[in-house]
Amino acid sequence: MSGRHHGLSRLDQLTKICLQGGGPSKPFAQTLGRLMPPNPVQIKNITHADVIHALHDLSETMRATENEDGPADAGMTFLGQFVDHDVTLDATSALGTRIDPSTIPNVRTPSLDLDCVYGAGPEASPHLYGAGEQEQFLMFGRHDNPLDLARTCAGKALIGDPRNDENIIVAQVQGIFIELHNILMSKRVEDGDEAKDIKACAHDGIAKHVWHDHVAPKLANFEEVRRFIRLHYQWIVWNELLPAFVDQACLDHAMKHHLFGWDAPVMPVEFTGACYRFGHATTQHQYAMQRGADAKGLFATVGFGPRPADANMDMDMFFGMSGGDAPQKARPVGPSLGSPLFELPFVHSTIELAEIEHTLTVQQSRNLALRNMVRDRYTYQLASGQQAAARLGIDKHVHVPEALKAKGITKTPLWFYALQEAQEHGGGKLTGVGGTIVAAVFANLLKRDPTTYLHIPHFKPWGGFGGQPSCMAGLAAYVEKHRGHIKDPKSLMCG
Repeated sequence: MSGRHHGLSRLDQLTKICLQGGGPSKPFAQTLGRLMPPNPVQIKNITHADVIHALHDLSETMRATENEDGPADAGMTFLGQFVDHDVTLDATSALGTRIDPSTIPNVRTPSLDLDCVYGAGPEASPHLYGAGEQEQFLMFGRHDNPLDLARTCAGKALIGDPRNDENIIVAQVQGIFIELHNILMSKRVEDGDEAKDIKACAHDGIAKHVWHDHVAPKLANFEEVRRFIRLHYQWIVWNELLPAFVDQACLDHAMKHHLFGWDAPVMPVEFTGACYRFGHATTQHQYAMQRGADAKGLFATVGFGPRPADANMDMDMFFGMSGGDAPQKARPVGPSLGSPLFELPFVHSTIELAEIEHTLTVQQSRNLALRNMVRDRYTYQLASGQQAAARLGIDKHVHVPEALKAKGITKTPLWFYALQEAQEHGGGKLTGVGGTIVAAVFANLLKRDPTTYLHIPHFKPWGGFGGQPSCMAGLAAYVEKHRGHIKDPKSLMCG
């Protein structure tokens, strides 16, 4: 075997080589970047405090205390959060402190590779995996709740990205993928008919010599299962998640064209800091976790700690399944979001905006809508929605909200603008500026990475995930049906 780094005896090395050498342009950057020039706050006849107050007033117009059903299943909101945590993590910039995006390391790999589940694999992230015959199985479950994430003695989740324990729904989306891996690993070890399907799919589109050079024989089963799951995950993102929230015309156009050129940043702050944050606006006021249970606020059971069994969710309550009850729905994309996001329970201190000598109150600091817009204006200094529309040649008019106009502000923060577009022109889906940027970034990720499903022209989801209204529902249903097939699950439990 050649060209393998210590701790990287895995198929990821193939992606690393392909993306960092000889591709269509420069490699996937490990920092964020800009599509448009910075747009600093211009103070004229008002103060920075006035700007903050205007943004706070605007955020309060967004507070929803009743559910509103859009077209997407409720689970898609949290699958979207899971995907966000798979492709980007800014762990260095401080909210309210101006920073050049090109200096911000993206801790996540900017590709749809499920590193939020797998970490760097069993050799480089052994704390996520079992031991002995199960050293290629992911840790999962606690003895008090076998469907919770595995945890340390301090209650911290043993997962590739700790943010996926932020709330009890995204934690269970994480759990679906962990359990699926363990089920399919058990099937692969047994080497039956399903194992043959897994192997054939995993090797599709990769030359034998490439597999030989980049996969250690002892990791062959693991890499086959991981690539099988990755391919289906990528297909779900493009064919189910994005169409649930983004105008199909934007997606079709992005797939046919390279909208920003090959030298544009792979992970622009206009995406990470604004347009892809549309998912916040699809969060409902409250959810029922199980059939017949009362609906509760998102943080009624706090994340970042052991989950009680009565907070385990019935999957068909969040992803529509054949023969099941009608699933709960996400909000339509628009300028409102469920009230729990205005009271983030894990925020306990004020945010200091040192450069403008202003401090948010604790209550303001817990307001996610306000945080988004402060990050836009003072951390990233993003182009306004109007500037982005002009740059992209989008001529659909979107008015400046009254809360901003009252302070003499004539441009709209990009995040809010994208939500307005969705409400006014997209029928509850991203369109215009927001739809264009989100579609372009994901199309770019799929095109640049030669190991994605997009480069297998005949790819279609496995029949084992069939019989459901969507592949995501099929995947969840498969996990529910086969979780008893995991080899020795108790040895994988912790916490």
